[in-house]
Amino acid sequence: MDAALLNRLRWRCRRRTRELDQLLGGWLEAHAASADAELIGTFDAMLDQPDPDLWDWLIARQPPDPRFAAIVDAIRTRHRV
Repeated sequence: MDAALLNRLRWRCRRRTRELDQLLGGWLEAHAASADAELIGTFDAMLDQPDPDLWDWLIARQPPDPRFAAIVDAIRTRHRV
């Protein structure tokens, strides 16, 4: 992944809450080097979703959009949510 894309995604991971920042940013840092373009594109699309939806998915209040389920599951597993 090129530096410009990584920086843009890091910026997009900055949300309105520290918790979301840490969950999303943590996934990016853990997977940026090994993720293929399709997975990064899916993560980028996930960042387009509203914060309340992201939060509900990440704390398992609501099932995630199927497009983002693998990423949400990875975040939950990493943080034992």
